[in-house]
Amino acid sequence: MNAEISTPASTPTAELTQRLSSTPRGARLARHLTAQQLHTWGFPHDSDLNDTAQHVVAELAANAVTHGRVPGRDFELRLLLRLSEDTLRIEVSDARGDRQLRFAADRDGEGGRGLVLVTLLAAAWGVTQRAVGKTVWAELPLKEPKSTPAVGSRRPCPRTPAPEG
Repeated sequence: MNAEISTPASTPTAELTQRLSSTPRGARLARHLTAQQLHTWGFPHDSDLNDTAQHVVAELAANAVTHGRVPGRDFELRLLLRLSEDTLRIEVSDARGDRQLRFAADRDGEGGRGLVLVTLLAAAWGVTQRAVGKTVWAELPLKEPKSTPAVGSRRPCPRTPAPEG
């Protein structure tokens, strides 16, 4: 692997950029790389940020290999830790720019919910066209808002009685 990795030690920005094969294996590897890199940057595997970032990367990478694949071309994962902005930016670039991103049209269908999940998990997301292909990006806050529970928190729903004991 030829990854460009920098660490956030006293720098406002840290970055990982990695090209991966446009295959399901490449998409899985993108998720594992994300988990490991965030752990290295000080966000443990079981932290909310690490978990949320893994879900977002899994969805964007799956879309890149399913809908953005061009034979013989890789996709690229880029993680940009912006400490000065308290933001993690996730970018997944593929070689196909001629497809429009779509949300699920059929609620009983098997796919099409990935972007709904990204919308719910990310503070912001979008698409940037490139000379060849496109980049789908999402931004996650490094700090949880104080007024709302963390994504994936295990607090019981108000209607669900707490376990006895």
